[in-house]
Amino acid sequence: MVRIIGIRFNNTGKVYYFSPGEMDIKAGQKVLVETARGVECADVIIGIRDVDESKIVAPLKDVIRIATDEDLEIHAQNKIKEKEAFKICNECIKKHKLEMKLIDVEYTFDNNKIMFFFIADSRIDFRDLVKDLASIFKTRIELRQVGVRDQAKTVGGLGVCGRPICCASSMPDFQPVSIKMAKEQNLSLNPTKISGTCGRLMCCLKYEQEAYEDALARLPGIGSIVDTPEGRGVVEDVNLLRETLKVKLNTETEAELLVFKAEDVTIVKKKQAHHHNTEKFENEEEIIE
Repeated sequence: MVRIIGIRFNNTGKVYYFSPGEMDIKAGQKVLVETARGVECADVIIGIRDVDESKIVAPLKDVIRIATDEDLEIHAQNKIKEKEAFKICNECIKKHKLEMKLIDVEYTFDNNKIMFFFIADSRIDFRDLVKDLASIFKTRIELRQVGVRDQAKTVGGLGVCGRPICCASSMPDFQPVSIKMAKEQNLSLNPTKISGTCGRLMCCLKYEQEAYEDALARLPGIGSIVDTPEGRGVVEDVNLLRETLKVKLNTETEAELLVFKAEDVTIVKKKQAHHHNTEKFENEEEIIE
């Protein structure tokens, strides 16, 4: 077992493990840590605890110190400087007439590096821009191109459900989603209904996918022959979430449609459960990143 704390560099970022050493660090505090980008200030999300050594990425780095009042003041000043740097960088982008959109700026705690995050439709030659920014800020400059999903996570907003978008409120990492998931969940394949504010497939398609896959594997598909409490019939419709079957019973007089719980029927001849959406898409198995 290894003694760790869990920290996060922004509200919805990934949780990283660090060693607290001999310090008494509690959740809710801020600490200074050394990262590949330099010294940074981070929030403690998980207090001191012991975890299995196999769950951490070695070597485990030590926390430099619990943030002092002076450190917190520097951190607050950096946030103000980030907003000013954002304005200056946008002016430089316009000056060089570059087809790129700046979405975020981050200072390392020690001001050793400034990172500018942007999106662009194609590869951008920003060498002259970097020279300008380096001459203005007199420190190391890093420009990093990110995707539209990263932009949505950084900027935030509300989803079609009326709640803050998942990536900006509760998702530390992006999950791969595909058109196949929407089809298996029997959702409308209208792009405007299954796309998020970033224009890509909604991340929430992933949330219930395992439940749908489990139901598809267990339940009889349309066309299966089943025995029900009312007699033998053919499955006409399957509700995967409610796990109910609409069965056509062949009575002597006329065909009758009744709804039964899946647990109340016995499968005589099974056909694989499938979704109703059969429209084909190019590269529908392709993962949307």
